[in-house]
Amino acid sequence: MYRVTLIPGDGTGPEITEAVRRVLEAAGVQFEWDVQNAGEDVYHQEGNPLPDRVLESIKRNKVALKGPITTPVGTGFRSVNVTLRQALDLYSCLRPCKTYKGAKTRYENIDLVIVRENTEDLYAGIEYQKDSEGAKAIIDLVKNISDKSIRPDSGISIKPISVFGTERIVRFAFEYARKNKRRKVTSVHKANIMKFSDGLFLEVSREVAKDYPDIEFEDKIIDNMCMQLVQKPELYDVLVLPNLYGDIISDLAAGLIGGLGLAPGANLGGEYAVFEATHGSAPKFKGLNKVNPLAMMLSGVMMLRYLGETQAAEKLDTAIASIIKEGKHVTYDMKSKPDDPSAETTSGVADAVISKITK
Repeated sequence: MYRVTLIPGDGTGPEITEAVRRVLEAAGVQFEWDVQNAGEDVYHQEGNPLPDRVLESIKRNKVALKGPITTPVGTGFRSVNVTLRQALDLYSCLRPCKTYKGAKTRYENIDLVIVRENTEDLYAGIEYQKDSEGAKAIIDLVKNISDKSIRPDSGISIKPISVFGTERIVRFAFEYARKNKRRKVTSVHKANIMKFSDGLFLEVSREVAKDYPDIEFEDKIIDNMCMQLVQKPELYDVLVLPNLYGDIISDLAAGLIGGLGLAPGANLGGEYAVFEATHGSAPKFKGLNKVNPLAMMLSGVMMLRYLGETQAAEKLDTAIASIIKEGKHVTYDMKSKPDDPSAETTSGVADAVISKITK
């Protein structure tokens, strides 16, 4: 039996999480769920969207399954997702994107893996509000040490990229490629413009690549990479990126395979692992039992593989693929028309997957 921290999330998170819990148990693996609430509702109740008890639970259990959590735009509390990754040093965000027959997409045979650095770059949380003492100090510092100037009414974010952080994420990408018999790793950057941050990311990527002569290596500038993925995604395999680019490319890659409803994710570190869907909490659909749970189910497949439960993982993945191919028991977003009256409910998708597993 595996003891796993279960974070239901907020918005539509709890109903999605419940559907996933049911299918994971139906796959024949025994779990003891350590349920820990976090997110917007907890913030209003306790003044903290990520109480210490949640982190302590993950540290005890080493593995967590997390439903989507709302991140306020522009105001309010900082992202729980980012805080979790930094507090637990979950330095690698792993997001496989592959096409399933029956999914609505313009592409076929997509099989990409996004490896995103999770702790540095512009998501490091080193920010200074406009007119704050910190912003004023940085503006003065830049003026004193360079020939550059920053407008006094600026908000400021700092973009740290280190040798340490880059080396371990690039090495993770190559190790993943080797273990999973992938053919190529592409390092993505903007080193032509940001020569000392992205330039470092590229330089370290090239050095690490020398240790893996059995795997092809190349690099691409981020804007070109976006175009390449739209035009000829079949040329790419494993992509390794700094934090911000990885976030953006993850959504682009999800678009290639049919949307965020099919995009799973895992946040991995040296000691801990947190599995979650790529999409947000969709609070406007809260309680309507209509949101697609497949991305989080596929994250559950990733968790089963991480735990070494390969047979159960394949059984669940096969069941999900069958449901998508048939197209009968899928939610509104996977129908040809979003108002299709035959669209399945969140819990109904779970029922259909379970029937495939236990058949």
